[in-house]
Amino acid sequence: MAALLKLFERRLLNSANALGLFPNHIIVCNYAAPNIASLGKGKKLKGGAAPVEKKRLPVETDVNKLVSFLCGSNLMKEGGQDIQLKPDSEYPDWLWDLHIGKPKTLDEMDPNSLQYWRKVRKLAMKRKNLLLSKQRR
Repeated sequence: MAALLKLFERRLLNSANALGLFPNHIIVCNYAAPNIASLGKGKKLKGGAAPVEKKRLPVETDVNKLVSFLCGSNLMKEGGQDIQLKPDSEYPDWLWDLHIGKPKTLDEMDPNSLQYWRKVRKLAMKRKNLLLSKQRR
C-alpha cells in the first residue's frame, strides 16, 4: 500500500511539475545507477567487475587459401567453409566499374547526376554551419 501511495505521489508531482505548478521543485527518480566500468589506464573498475578481455581472431597465413577463398566469410561456429572465389568472368561487369578510393570532387562529377546535387547540398550545409559557428563567438 505504501509503495502504491509513493508511486501515485510521484506521478502526481511529475504531472504538476509539467504544468509548472511547482517551478522550484525538482523530481528525481532514484533508480539504480548503471555499473559503468572505465577501462582506462590507472582507473579502477566500479563494483569489482572483471575487465573485458579482447578476443584474438585467428589470422590465415596459408597463401593458397588466401588466393582462392574469401577468408572470414564463414559465420558458422562449427563446420562450414569460406566462400570460394570464382574467376573474374563469372562476376557482373558493373562490379569492375565501381569507384573505390577517395570520393570524387565536384569538378569530377556530372552536374546532371543526383550524387552531384547531394554533394552540393552537403557542402553548402557545412559552409553555413561553419559561418554560423564563427558568428556566435
